[in-house]
Amino acid sequence: MDHLADRLARIQKEIADASVASGRGPDAVGLIAISKTNPASSVREAWDAGQRVFGESKVQEALAKIPEVHGAARWHFIGHLQSNKIRKALPAFELFHGIDSASLARDMDRIAGELGLRAPILLEVNVAGEASKFGFDPKALDGDLDSLLALRNVDVEGLMAIPPAVEHADDARPFFVRLRELRDQLAAASGTPLPVLSMGMSGDYLTAIAEGSTMVRVGTAIFGSRPKPAVE
Repeated sequence: MDHLADRLARIQKEIADASVASGRGPDAVGLIAISKTNPASSVREAWDAGQRVFGESKVQEALAKIPEVHGAARWHFIGHLQSNKIRKALPAFELFHGIDSASLARDMDRIAGELGLRAPILLEVNVAGEASKFGFDPKALDGDLDSLLALRNVDVEGLMAIPPAVEHADDARPFFVRLRELRDQLAAASGTPLPVLSMGMSGDYLTAIAEGSTMVRVGTAIFGSRPKPAVE
């Protein structure tokens, strides 16, 4: 039987090997285990197998789950954050992957200031211009970046993207290249490194690493198919 610990060990090795193959060190790419919709027991199993960083996309679900996992576990928010959930979310997460508008970033800045917290964020880029997805327009982001970098309580750490669904992992490569090139352009123009590139999921994370990803978001390849949410 293929146990969670075995799947996790295999993925960790693949990530390290892919990172070395891309000309970096074996620890250059972080693994975010996407634990959303999975029970705390599965997260604890992943913790016991050596995983330390987990990703959640619903604030209420995460706040119920976090106390049931080891206190040293680290949590990233990887979904679309609603403004009315910022106040509850800020103390719980060390990085927000999907900040998709300047107005949301400004709301985070204001609330973080009120709470005396820092808000580390990634800017979500709609690399394919899909109407169904949130995110900054790649062509317009340079016009917003200076004002985002000037926010007093927000730290823009880099960029994040979810490419269109593709049949083969290599079909996602152009979108990863586009995000990396955009980051390089923005970093050069602003003088801010923007070191984090959060791109790559269960089906394409090796391709994303080859194109420069520094964080991959892997859920089903670790935890298996996600349980269906309960009907309310």
